[in-house]
Amino acid sequence: MSSYAGRGVHGQVVRQLGARIVGGDFAEGEILDVRALGAELDVSLTVMRESLKVLAGKGLIDARQKRGTYVRPRAAWNLLDSDVIRWRVERGDGERLMRDLADVRSLVEPAAAHRAARRRTEADLVALGTALDAMADARGDTAAEADADASFHRALLAATGNELLARLDLLLEPGLRERDRLVHARGGADDPVPSHRAVLDAIRDQDAPRAELAMLDLLAKAAEDLDHVSATRADTG
Repeated sequence: MSSYAGRGVHGQVVRQLGARIVGGDFAEGEILDVRALGAELDVSLTVMRESLKVLAGKGLIDARQKRGTYVRPRAAWNLLDSDVIRWRVERGDGERLMRDLADVRSLVEPAAAHRAARRRTEADLVALGTALDAMADARGDTAAEADADASFHRALLAATGNELLARLDLLLEPGLRERDRLVHARGGADDPVPSHRAVLDAIRDQDAPRAELAMLDLLAKAAEDLDHVSATRADTG
């Protein structure tokens, strides 16, 4: 799920083509003229082929003999890939993405908080507390805020004591990081520490119903922050 770390010309080609595919510049099923794209981007065929391999790994394209390289249907895209998520936001599909993420979180995280309150260990409390402290220290630093928030929610899932639930961080974290980047970069978001502390306090007290309600309150505040971003975009658009 991690983003592609390629730099230089290779990384630029991956980013440019990925954003164009996700943004709909190329239709599903469309055959890509690899040589023409290479000429347009002023890169060699070797760079093009290596870049297309990266995009194929994200489910965006495929290649077949006698057909060539083509754009795969959206249903085949790895929508949980952090690059795909970022490209969707950059190309104007961020609101839909964030609403979908909010739906998934509303199904998963209140129940996770409930279970965490019943099953947490002292090590889990330490991990949650460390993430909360980092969140408090990160105010004003968008990247640090996103890191601390991701750490808190990862520790929450781990505190359920369920290995499968714990690995849902792979599903939630890329979208959560992009959501934090959008909200905190625009400013105006409420201080996230009190709502997260309420969740931690309930988990520490092993009060499962209260932990679930605290998480519902946290998600409601997250929705308000997202509405603020959408309203700001509309006003400046």
